[in-house]
Amino acid sequence: MTKIKVTQIRSGIDRPAKHKRILKALGLRRHQTSRIHEDSPQVMGMVKKIPHLVKVEEVQE
Repeated sequence: MTKIKVTQIRSGIDRPAKHKRILKALGLRRHQTSRIHEDSPQVMGMVKKIPHLVKVEEVQE
């Protein structure tokens, strides 16, 4: 499976609770933090809910 790097580009402050829970589930705690995840439908579904808060890049293994 390919891996993706998810980086938080905007703050979760003053966002709906659902968006904050998605950021927490992705492991993003602060602005400009990144996490590497497997490219799965579950992760991509979470990313598609908050595209204005995160940036996604494919990682070369």
